[in-house]
Formats: sequence, C-alpha cells, structure tokens
Amino acid sequence: MANRKSIKARDLTILALLAAVAYVVMYLSKLIPVNVLGFLNFDLKDVIICIAGFLFGPLAAAGISLVVSLIEMVTVSSTGLWGLLMNVLSTCAFACMAAWFYQRNRTIKGAIVGLVIGAVLMAAVMLLWNWLITPIYMHTPREKVVPLLIPIFLPFNLIKAGINGTLTVLLYKPIVNALRKAKLVEPSSGKGGKSKLGVALVAAVLLVTFALLALVLAKVI
Repeated sequence: MANRKSIKARDLTILALLAAVAYVVMYLSKLIPVNVLGFLNFDLKDVIICIAGFLFGPLAAAGISLVVSLIEMVTVSSTGLWGLLMNVLSTCAFACMAAWFYQRNRTIKGAIVGLVIGAVLMAAVMLLWNWLITPIYMHTPREKVVPLLIPIFLPFNLIKAGINGTLTVLLYKPIVNALRKAKLVEPSSGKGGKSKLGVALVAAVLLVTFALLALVLAKVI
C-alpha cells in the first residue's frame, strides 16, 4: 500500500512539473512575433501536453490542458472564457487523441499515427468551433468568418499541429530519458536506435517545412 501511494505521489509530481513546463512554453510562445489574423498564435505547449499524455494517458493530457489554460486565462490571456474554451478544445482534440492511440500502440509508428490522427481531429474540431465562436469573439457577422475557414483556419491548425507533432517526436525521448535518469519513470526495454534516428531526421525536416509554412501563412515571407 505504501509503495502504491509513493508511485501515485511520484506521478502527480511529474504531472505538476510537466504542467509548469507547459505553462512556461505557452508564455514563451506568446513572445514569438508570428501570428495569423492578429490573434492566431502558434502555441507550442501541446508538445509538453502530448508527452504527458504519452506517459500517463489521455486523461492526464486533458487535465494538464485544463489547468494550464485556466492559469493562462487569469495571467497572460486577454481572450477570457472564449480563449479558455478554444484552448482546451484544440489541445484535447490533438493531444488526447494522440495519447489514446499511443497507449494502445506503444511504438514509434503508434506515436506518429496518433499524432497524425490528432492533427486531423484538431483541424476538424477547430473548423467547427471557429465557425461557432469566432463571430462572437471578433464581433463580426458569421458570413464574414465563413470565407476564412478553409484558406486561413484550416491550414493554421494543420501547420500548428504539424509543428507540435514533429517537436513531440523530437523531444519525447530526451525528456523521458531525463526522467528515467532521475528515476521518475520506469526504464524502457525498447531498441531500434537506427530507426529512431531515421524518424528523428524526418521529423527535423518536417519541422523546418512546417515552420516555413507558418511564416508564409503569417505573411512573414
């Protein structure tokens, strides 16, 4: 019983640490001078939330998403409850789906497929909710928002998911290895160093591609 309690306390400590890191990443993301339509920011906190989901499951990802979004709302955000709602919907659609799939297919392929499915789900969910909420948030008729859905909101969310997904692939192992060295998570028996290196190289190329697409969409280049 004591050992079970210590494991639970350790997991809660790791989740709290990852939530704190996700908040810092969110804050630093706001300093990136690249946005679309003046209010769509390429927030990178989903990387940390995905990693938490891969470690502890989709409920953990959802919990961190809610906590970080609440703290963001009362500290640095000016979008209020609407921003909170859109933040949670976006992150949960992406990170929770990716974590759910990975928990059932704990391989590199499972992680990548989960991230791709999460990206598609997030894009679909945000198309619907941008159609519903953006007219209220921007105080503009829905007829003026509809023409922006496919050329602006859809590529924005796909590019954002692509950046977060490739960063998750690149950073998951280093972060988990650091946690293992600190004896905060169980050691892995996984192998396949060459295949992992190949995946990392592909992810790096994709990251550069998505970053350039983000700059194009934001009309920086």
